[in-house]
Amino acid sequence: MEENYNENSKHQSWNTPENNPPHFRQENKKVLAGVLAILLGGLGVHKFILGMNKEGFILLGVTIASFPLMCLVIGVFTIYIPALIGLIEGIIYLTKTDEEFYQTYQVNKKAWF
Repeated sequence: MEENYNENSKHQSWNTPENNPPHFRQENKKVLAGVLAILLGGLGVHKFILGMNKEGFILLGVTIASFPLMCLVIGVFTIYIPALIGLIEGIIYLTKTDEEFYQTYQVNKKAWF
């Protein structure tokens, strides 16, 4: 008697959601958000990745508004503010543990720093 062996019919209990830690149930975006915050923080890309659209548009708006304000010299100073915020947030993101980052920024949606 020959038994049919079908690999797809095996129950794989190791891959069920109840056996996975909480931070693996959804994608943890720590590294992506951290690197984008450092490189493109002034454009708010890291905020859009984390689903914080309002904050992303604020950073993007300040950056875009700074270009015409450069004619009045004030834009020279304001253009660095969103980039500095992105740099600080990127460092904070990358220094947190995966679980801290997931709970703070993806579950609780902490917006700034």
